[in-house]
Amino acid sequence: MLTSAIKATRSAVLHAECCKQLNIFSFPCFLGTNFRFYGAQSSPDANSTDPEKKEEGTNIDAGHKDTKDSEYDRLIEEKAALLKDLQDKYKRSLADNENILSRSRKQIEEAKLFGIQSFSKDLLEVADILRKATETVPKEEIEKSVTLKNLYDGLLMTEAQLQKVFKKNGLEKINPINEKFDPYSHEALFQLAFPDKDAGTVAIVEKVGYKLNGRTLRPALVGVVKG
Repeated sequence: MLTSAIKATRSAVLHAECCKQLNIFSFPCFLGTNFRFYGAQSSPDANSTDPEKKEEGTNIDAGHKDTKDSEYDRLIEEKAALLKDLQDKYKRSLADNENILSRSRKQIEEAKLFGIQSFSKDLLEVADILRKATETVPKEEIEKSVTLKNLYDGLLMTEAQLQKVFKKNGLEKINPINEKFDPYSHEALFQLAFPDKDAGTVAIVEKVGYKLNGRTLRPALVGVVKG
């Protein structure tokens, strides 16, 4: 019994010493089994060289590239269309502004030329009264009365000064005696037979007309020779 116990104890101690001397990498051999150890870099999935997978990756990359190119082209076309539209609007705006400025300048010039039109028409009545006053004074009576002569001369001077003011402001008298009838400047009151004058000639001027800067302000009232 004692001998058996000593043998068992010795076997246990030898077995423990052998386990200490075993390396972890010789453990499979010790067990009689073949094991393969793989690292992260030696994994078959990591270093796969399957041609189909490579081609699939290439096709995906090409598809992404085509999509990006088409999107880029679309954006370029949209920006070009927007730029063209803005340029057209800018040109139209410039043209509209130029037209507005042109009309404004024309209106300002017309206001300068014809702004006194209403006032001038009122003054024409004064000129008509002065003209009638000088025409109705008997010539023979002028020589007999110094007072009447002075009054007559004053009326003539007043009328002459008024005509100077008219001319200075663009008012011109229309007295178309013996001229061809002009419907834009004359107004025919009647027709008469006049053998010494051509048909359509102004034979009588009942009331002189006036033009303001070339525009008829009041037509002359006339009698025309009939044909």
